Amino acid sequence: MPKTMPSLKEKKRYIFFRVHSDGKLFYPDMKNAIVSSLLNWLGEQELAKANIWVVKNLWDGSRGVIKCSHRHVDSVKAGLSMVHQIGDQRVIPETLRVAGTIKSGKSGLSGTGEAVQKR
Repeated sequence: MPKTMPSLKEKKRYIFFRVHSDGKLFYPDMKNAIVSSLLNWLGEQELAKANIWVVKNLWDGSRGVIKCSHRHVDSVKAGLSMVHQIGDQRVIPETLRVAGTIKSGKSGLSGTGEAVQKR
């Protein structure tokens, strides 16, 4: 089978985010809360078009990465901001940065997780 041409592939963006909470959060709880919030906000059809993927190996207990379609970045950020509770903990999600690759997203964050301003 021939390879798919790059112009036909879906473009993706990586949303780097932090969740402010009192304690450490576990990946399955965080993923379920984010997906259910996005499902309520976008609906099933738009959620499928957005091609959401919560990257497991980049979750450290408070910071993580969501991969999505480049056309749905704003709606995914809005749906992420509607997460108020994960498990039994109250949380405040914060979007840190949007990048085209994981490498560029990580390089644009300082050690504390704050976005670095380029001049």
